[in-house]
Amino acid sequence: MKEGRSGAILGLVFFLAIIVVFAFASGALFIVDETQQVVITQFGKPVGKPITSAGLHFKTPFIQQAHYFERRLLEWDGDPNQIPTKDKKYIWVDTTARWKIVDALKFLQSMGNELSANSKLNDIINSATRDAVTGKLLVEAVRDSNRILDSKDVVEDAIVSEEALERIDIGRQQLTRSILEKAKVLAPQYGIEIMDVRIKRINYVEEVRNKVYDRMIAERKRAAEKYRSEGFGKAAEIEGQIGKELKLITSEAYRQAQSIVGKADAEAINIYAGSYSQNPEFYAFLKTLETYKGTIDEKSTVILTTDSDYYKYLKALDK
Repeated sequence: MKEGRSGAILGLVFFLAIIVVFAFASGALFIVDETQQVVITQFGKPVGKPITSAGLHFKTPFIQQAHYFERRLLEWDGDPNQIPTKDKKYIWVDTTARWKIVDALKFLQSMGNELSANSKLNDIINSATRDAVTGKLLVEAVRDSNRILDSKDVVEDAIVSEEALERIDIGRQQLTRSILEKAKVLAPQYGIEIMDVRIKRINYVEEVRNKVYDRMIAERKRAAEKYRSEGFGKAAEIEGQIGKELKLITSEAYRQAQSIVGKADAEAINIYAGSYSQNPEFYAFLKTLETYKGTIDEKSTVILTTDSDYYKYLKALDK
């Protein structure tokens, strides 16, 4: 009897399993993940409201179809667009955005799938970006504040571009918000909501880029000339200070030398005076010899008279 009951239970389980498999195979049962939402259509027309609750759900097999859509944030990444700014400078603007499907039924009716939605977002966001950028100066698209102008800590000789010195009314962050606000106006009619728009990159077009590079080179050359001029001025200042100090040192040394020479001369005069007072004849003899040494050499010819002092001493030496 137990064997019969077990067999009945197994048969029931097997029967239920067959029913479940048939239900899934026929499409009567379907599972909705918590990251998904589903719209049921019957012969191509929506039936009921979108299903957003996760779990097991039922539908009429064969005649009804489940269309799955994401509930999570989706990414849109557009192609760079060439846009002129208010000051007539052409730039490449590359944007990205985050969006989600907020009304699956409207999304299915207007877009159908995410590929079509991305194509529509190209039109919406690119148009909003163009409207926002063309009405603003280039500096407002690349800079976010007036920190460079307002900061008291900026080095005086820091090299900044002419654009960096322009005061802006709005910055890049506000420009991005402006793009988001413009894009949000058109998105709801397609069952989607644009959550965020960001400018990934801004580049100059080739012609403008070359002009910018030339200006940057000129700025760096001007800075180099400024530093070089300051260096030459500093070098001249140092050399002048060195010359001044050298003259002071030389003048002081000359003064001390002249003082020593004067003292030496005075001392020599005293010595000569003392020696002259003790032996005038010997002093006269020495002075005469010094005169000989300074005036006569081996090539000199001297004619002396008999009463000359030179002759007198030479005659005395001859004896």
